Amino acid sequence: MGMDFSTLRTLISRYCAGEENCVDTRTVYIAHKEPPPGAEAFIQQRFPDNRIVSSKYTFWNFIPKNMFEQFRRVANFYFLIIFLVQLIIDTPTSPVTSGLPLFFVIIVTAIKQGYEDWLRHKADKAVNQCPVHVVQHGKVIRKQSRKLRVGDVVLVKEDEPFPCDLILLSSSRDDGTCYVTTASLDGESSHKTYHAVQDTKAYKTEEEINCIHATIDCEQPQPDLYKFRGNINIYMGNEPVSRSLASQNLLLRGATLKNTEYIYGVAIYTGMETKMALNYQSKSQKRSAVEKSMNAYLVVYLCILISKAVINTTLKYVWQADPNRDEPWYNEKTETERQRHILIRAFTDFLAFMVLFNYIIPVSMYVTVEMQKFLGSYFIMWDDEMFDEELGERAVVNTSDLNEELGQVEYVFTDKTGTLTENNMEFIECCVDGNVYVPHIICNGQVMPGAAGIDMIDTSPGPEAREHEELFFRALCLCHTVQVKEEETVDGIKHGIHQGKSSSFYISSSPDEVALVEGMKRLGFTYLRLKDGQMEILNREDEIERFELLEVLTFDSVRRRMSVIVRSSTGELYLFCKGADSSIFPRVVSGKVEQVKARVERNAVEGLRTLCVAYRRLSPEQYEQVCHLLTRAKLEFQDQDKLVAEAYDLIERDLVLLGATAVEDRLQEKAADTIESLHKAGMKVWVLTGDKMETAAATCYASKLFRRNTQILELTTKRLEEQSLHDVLFELSRTVLRHYGSMPRDSSGLSSEYTDYGLIIDGATLSAVMRPSQEDSNSGNYKEIFLEICRNCSAVLCCRMAPLQKAQIVKMIKASKEHPITLAIGDGANDVSMILEAHVGIGIMGKEGRQAVRNSDYAIPKFKHLKKMLLVHGHYYYIRISELVQYFFYKNVCFIFPQFLYQFFCGFSQQPLYDTAYLTLYNISFTSLPILLYSLMEQHINMDILKKEPTLYRDIAKNSLLTWPIFIYWTVLGVYDAIVMFFGAYFLFDNTTFTSNGQMFGNWTFGTLVFTVLVFTVTFKLALDTHYWTWINHFVIWGSLVFFVVFSLLWGGIIWPFLNYQRMYYVFMQMLSSGPAWLSIILLITAGLLPDVVKKVFWRSLWPSTTERIQNADKLYKGQLSEFTPLAALHPPPKASSHQRGSENQRNAPNPPRSDTPNKKVMFTRWRRMPDYCTFSPLLRFTDGSHHSRQGNAYSGAGPETSV
Repeated sequence: MGMDFSTLRTLISRYCAGEENCVDTRTVYIAHKEPPPGAEAFIQQRFPDNRIVSSKYTFWNFIPKNMFEQFRRVANFYFLIIFLVQLIIDTPTSPVTSGLPLFFVIIVTAIKQGYEDWLRHKADKAVNQCPVHVVQHGKVIRKQSRKLRVGDVVLVKEDEPFPCDLILLSSSRDDGTCYVTTASLDGESSHKTYHAVQDTKAYKTEEEINCIHATIDCEQPQPDLYKFRGNINIYMGNEPVSRSLASQNLLLRGATLKNTEYIYGVAIYTGMETKMALNYQSKSQKRSAVEKSMNAYLVVYLCILISKAVINTTLKYVWQADPNRDEPWYNEKTETERQRHILIRAFTDFLAFMVLFNYIIPVSMYVTVEMQKFLGSYFIMWDDEMFDEELGERAVVNTSDLNEELGQVEYVFTDKTGTLTENNMEFIECCVDGNVYVPHIICNGQVMPGAAGIDMIDTSPGPEAREHEELFFRALCLCHTVQVKEEETVDGIKHGIHQGKSSSFYISSSPDEVALVEGMKRLGFTYLRLKDGQMEILNREDEIERFELLEVLTFDSVRRRMSVIVRSSTGELYLFCKGADSSIFPRVVSGKVEQVKARVERNAVEGLRTLCVAYRRLSPEQYEQVCHLLTRAKLEFQDQDKLVAEAYDLIERDLVLLGATAVEDRLQEKAADTIESLHKAGMKVWVLTGDKMETAAATCYASKLFRRNTQILELTTKRLEEQSLHDVLFELSRTVLRHYGSMPRDSSGLSSEYTDYGLIIDGATLSAVMRPSQEDSNSGNYKEIFLEICRNCSAVLCCRMAPLQKAQIVKMIKASKEHPITLAIGDGANDVSMILEAHVGIGIMGKEGRQAVRNSDYAIPKFKHLKKMLLVHGHYYYIRISELVQYFFYKNVCFIFPQFLYQFFCGFSQQPLYDTAYLTLYNISFTSLPILLYSLMEQHINMDILKKEPTLYRDIAKNSLLTWPIFIYWTVLGVYDAIVMFFGAYFLFDNTTFTSNGQMFGNWTFGTLVFTVLVFTVTFKLALDTHYWTWINHFVIWGSLVFFVVFSLLWGGIIWPFLNYQRMYYVFMQMLSSGPAWLSIILLITAGLLPDVVKKVFWRSLWPSTTERIQNADKLYKGQLSEFTPLAALHPPPKASSHQRGSENQRNAPNPPRSDTPNKKVMFTRWRRMPDYCTFSPLLRFTDGSHHSRQGNAYSGAGPETSV
C-alpha cells in the first residue's frame, strides 16, 4: 500500500479520533523537511502568514462598514428616515433642509475615520515589509517579514527584534544562551537569558543548521507570555532524540536580541498567532459619556416630536369634522383625494407634521460637535507646556472623539516601567556595620568635598571594621547575575572598565544589580568579567582578584533573596547572600543588626529600594553537603521546585550581617506630583505592571501612590500558599469594611485621620479570582468581593501582569455597578491591550517603540503631561461640550415650539411659521458660529487655578453637567422663551395690526417678528453664559446678529430671479418700519432672558458652587487671581482665638510623617514694587464676602493661608 498501519493510525487520530489533538497541538517541520520514512506521517498544515493587522477597515469594506457604524447613531438614522420621507411624500419643507446637513456630517466623519485608519495601514505596512534573514538550502536569503512561514529557520542579529515567535536552535555563544530584552512585551527592559535546544546549540553556520532534521510538537497559540510547552524530535539515527521545550526556549515577537552576536531560530507562531498579537485587543469604536447622554436626550426629543405630530394630526381631523372646514369653497379636494382612505390620509398628515417639527432634533449639533472635537484637539497639540525638549515631541491626538471624556476620568490605570519611572536605577548609598558610604562623597571613612548636609551615622570605621567593609564590597561584586558587554578587543584581551574607558558596560536581568555593581565601582571595587567559571574583580589597589563561581542560588519572589557560593584564590569558601530585609534579618546570627535596620528603615521612608547583604564561611564538609542537597533536589522530576526551595532554605542560614544598600529607581520628572494631583481630583490610580512585586512596590512608595501610613494588603501567590483564596479574600474584606462606616469616602487618601489601604495583587492570583476552580462552591462572588476591596483602597498595585490581564482588569472595573470612566496609560506594546480596552487610552512616547502611541487615543511625551491634559484640557472640553449640547437642544426648542403653537391658529394645515430660508439657515448660519466658538474658546476658570486646585475636577465628575435635572431646566427654559415669543407677539399685535401707512401685518410678518426675537434671545443667552471674552467672541456673537439683519434686508429687499415666488419681499423692512415692532422686540427679548438672569443672580448669591465662587473672586481681582492666588481672601474668617488654638494644637501635635505634604510653602511675589513673602493654607474654603476686606488679601500676608 505504500503506507504502514502506524501512519494510518496517526492520520486517523489527528483527524478523527478526537478534537483535542487537532485543537491543542501543532506539528512544525523545521525548514519544511519531511520526517524520515516510518517515523511519522507528514501532514502539511496550513498556518497564517506573518502579516500583522491593526487597521479596522479595508479598501473594500470601508464604505459599508463605516456607513453601518455611523447610522447606528440615533440622530443619523432618524434624519435619514426624515430625508427619505421628504423625498417620497409632499411635505411642507424641502428635502434639502434635512439632507444637506446629514450628508455633510456623514462625509466629514468618514473622511476623519478613514484618515486615522490609513495611518494604521501605513504603520502595519512598515512592519510587514521590514527585511528578515531566512536560511534556505544552506544559504541566507532576505525576505519581507510578512512572507515568513511556520517552519522557516530565521537568522536574527544583535539589536534586531524577533520577527515572529521562535524556538532557539543555536546562538553565537558557546553555551547556547542569548540575552533578550522584552520591554515591549512585559515592560521589563532588563536582559533575560534564553537557552538553545541542547542537541542543536553546536550548529553555528548556515550549512550546519541546514543539516538539522527535526520536528516540533507544541501547543496551539495562547496569549500567556510566561507559559509554553512542547517537545522537539531530532532525527540523528535510527531512533529520534526527544527533548522537552519550555518558555526559556521560546523567543517572542517584539523582544530584541542583546549582547549576542546572532541566533538561529525556527518559526512556530507567525502573524496574528504570535503571543504579542494575541495580547492585542481588537480596536473598537469608543463612545464618550457625553455622546451617550446626547443619544438619550435625542430619544426624549424624538418622543416629544412624535407626540406633537400625533396631537396635531388628531386635532386636525377633529377640526375638519365640520364639512365647511374640511373642504371650504376656496380649497376643494380632487376626486382622488376624496377617495383616499382616511387612515392613509392620517398617516400622510402624521409624516408631514413630523417633517414640519423635525427641527427639534438638531442634526446640525452633530456637525458642530464633530467640528468642535476636530478643531479643539489642536489645542492639545499646540500646547507648549506639553512639548518635551528632550524628545523634541509634542502631544498627539489620534482620536478626537473622546476629548470631553478627559474631564470625566475616575480610574487611571498606569504602567510602571517607562511610564512612572525612567527605568534608570542609581546607587545612592550603602551602610556597612552602621558606617555610611556615599559614592564620591563619603568613601573609606573620609568625607569628600560637597558632603555638607548629608545625614551620617558614623563615617570613620576602625581597623577591625575594614575586613567587613571589604567583604561587603566583594559580596556585591560577586553576588549577582550581571554580564559585561565589552566593545573593544586588543590583542585578544578585552579592555575597558578597569582602564577607565567607557567602551564597556554592565547588563543584567535586574537593573538593581547593575546599579549595585556600578556603585561598587565608584567605591573602588570593579567587577571585570566571568570567564571560564572565574569571577574577576579589581580592588582598590588595582589588583585583580579571582573567585571561582561554584553555585548560584537564583532569586525568586517567595524567598526574596539570592546567593552565590564562591571559592577564593586562597581556597576559602564563602556564601554571599543579598535580599530584602524581611528575608535576611531572620537568618542572621551576628552583626550590627540594630544600626543597619535603622538605616534601612530611614531609606525605606525616603522611597529608596533597600537590600541587605550577609555572608557565611563554609568548610569543605559543609560545601559537600550543600552540593549533595542541590544535586538531589534538581534531579527530582516531581515537586522539583519545592525540593529546590527547601534546599535553599537549609543552605541560607546562620548568616553574618554585613550591611545594606539603597538604590533609587528614578521616577519620571513630576510623576509623584502628578499622581498626588490625580488623587486630589478624585481619581483612583492603579499601577498595572509585568514587573516583580518588590520593584513595583518600591516605585509606588516613591511616586506617593502608597504613603507612609498606608496599610498594605497583599493578595499574592505567596499568601495563597498559606491560606485558601476564599479565606484570604474574606479576611481582607473584613479588614477593609471594618472601617467602612467611620472612614471618610475620600479617594485621594490624603487624610491621616483614618486607615489608608493599598492593595497588592499578582497575575496568578488575579487569574484565580477571575476564573476560580469549579469545585469551589463559593467561587461565584469572588469577583464582587475583590471589587469591593479595591473600591475601598486608595491605590492598587497589580504586578506580574500579562498584557491581556491588564485589559481584563480594566474591563472588570468598566463593568462594575458604578460604570466608571477609565483611562489607561502606558508606553510599550504590552500596554496596548489595556489602552484599547479603557474608555480613554494614552500612549507615552518612551523608549519601548511606538506601538502604544499608534494604538492610543492620545499620546504625550511624559507622564507629567497627564496632569494638564486631564485637569485643564479635560475640564475645559467637558464644560464646553456640555454647554454646546444643552444649548443646541434649548435653541431648537425655542425655534420649533412656536411652530407647534402656530398650528392651533392656522387650522392645523401644516403651514410653516417661518420662511424656508430661515428654517434652513437658523442652525447653519444664524446661531451656529457663536456656540462653535464658545465650545472652542471658553475658559470659565483660569487654567493656572485649575492646575493648582485639582479638587475643582470633582465638580464636573460623573457627567454632572448633563444630568436629567439640568436637561429638564434647559428644556423648560426653551419652552418658556418660545411661549413668551409667540404669545407676546400675538397679544402685542392683537390690536396694532396696521403700520403707519395703514398696511396690515400678515402671517409672514408675524413669523419674521417671532424669528427675530428668537435669534436675538438665544444669542444673548449664550453671551450671558460666556466668561472668557476675546475680540473673536465679540466679532462672532455681534457679527452673527448683524449678518442676520443684513441677510433679512437683502432676502426681502431684492427680487431674486431664481425664485418662483417671493413671499418675503419687503416683509422685514415693513416690520422694522413699525415702532410697536421695535418695542415688542426689546420687551420680548428682555422677558425671555429675565428668568435665567434672576435665577443666576439668586443662585450665585445664596448657594454658590466652588466654581462660581472662584469666578466671582477672579472678577473681583480683575483676572489676577491665578498670579498671586488670593484664595485666602475667600476663606471664612476664623472664630475668636481659633488661630491661636490651632497654633497651640500644632505645637503639641506629634511630628508629621516625612511623606506628608508640608503645611506651609513660601511663595515670592511682587506687589507695589516691594518683595513680599506670603504663606498660604492648602485648603480651599470661601467666605460670604469677607474677601472684600484688606486684611484677608493674600498679598498682605495677614490672612489665612493657602498652598501655592
